[in-house]
Amino acid sequence: MRCGLLGEKLGHSYSPQIHSMLGNYKYELFEKQPKELEDFLKYGEFSGINVTIPYKKTVISYLDDLSPVARRLGAVNTIVRRPDGTLIGHNTDYFGFRSMVEESGLRPAGKKVLVLGTGGASATVQAVMAELGAIVVVISRSGEDNYDNLLRHTDAAILVNATPVGMYPNNGDSPVNLDQFPQLDGVLDLIYNPTRTRLLLDAEQRGLIARNGLWMLVAQAKESAEWFTGTPIDDEIIEKIHRKIRFSTENIILIGMPGCGKSAIGRALSQQLPHRFVDADAEIIATASKSIPEIFAEGGEPAFREIESNVLKTLGKCSGQIIATGGGCVTRSENYEPLHQNGTIFWLQRPIDDLPTEGRPLSQSGSLQEMYTKRSPLYAHFSDYVVQNDGSLSDTVHKILNILEKEL
Repeated sequence: MRCGLLGEKLGHSYSPQIHSMLGNYKYELFEKQPKELEDFLKYGEFSGINVTIPYKKTVISYLDDLSPVARRLGAVNTIVRRPDGTLIGHNTDYFGFRSMVEESGLRPAGKKVLVLGTGGASATVQAVMAELGAIVVVISRSGEDNYDNLLRHTDAAILVNATPVGMYPNNGDSPVNLDQFPQLDGVLDLIYNPTRTRLLLDAEQRGLIARNGLWMLVAQAKESAEWFTGTPIDDEIIEKIHRKIRFSTENIILIGMPGCGKSAIGRALSQQLPHRFVDADAEIIATASKSIPEIFAEGGEPAFREIESNVLKTLGKCSGQIIATGGGCVTRSENYEPLHQNGTIFWLQRPIDDLPTEGRPLSQSGSLQEMYTKRSPLYAHFSDYVVQNDGSLSDTVHKILNILEKEL
């Protein structure tokens, strides 16, 4: 059985990894230009495919039949070739998004839900929310309800982003300012790369329920696999796969004072995990083509911090890494978002008297205690977890692994 994902650009897809845990079938990526679409659907060798941007509506004209859900939504994301060779289209995004809402714990009934965007994904969101009893308002660029008159919806309780704004590689963009919605209970973003879009980071900072689209992606894949194989799959597998994908893609970020052991712990962790180890200081040296003391000698700390921030922006966009940061990265608040968007941040603590200073310009220039006093609140703000690195290397590694196993 040959299955796969049809789209125009698919380099970032997690779907092959997800489907490898759902069934015993080959799952490939079929990147096709619009001019190739008709030939692929008519003559391509596949048993079943998922469909993503920008073809969820375009494929309908090439299909022989639609499921009731696909017909109602006017969008298809799953196609199965029947024994007689005909193609039937279905929409598993409906099941996926409904499962995402249920997992979030949000209760839309009787509440105003703002849906950003008008594409195929928006239609699915609107249908699910309406069925759950919500008062659905669609925000578009030029419709009656648009981004210029959002203040008429300050009573919104739930916001759903069904646009690509903030999606990799355009990390850091946000479609709206959450300050305009003081009554929000939560934010759902269909984007899953990065893990936390700017919109979700803002929601987290406000203490709101915040969910990305990974759960929806896994849930819709589960139903797609049922269509591909004709075999029912227990819904419990959604959480299991979600945890595995999140674990394999989440960055592990190590912060802390210079000499607290970030690089050593990072390398040791990489021996236990599939994640790639990256030393931010080494990346800075490669970027500048100079040693860190040379950067400080020529431009001082401001020049170093500027290079560091640019390097962290680049590293933070990638997934599945262990990143050992420089001790002073927390002195720039703008470094938090790039690090946290795809990562869980661990603050490694070690007694001040045990911190080495050789080869560290700032550590040699003053009191480490004074540095720690200034930076400690910043480390606390950046970090998700605090880990004491005052024992053996293996002890600290196991502490981090235990947290990851429990939380991810």
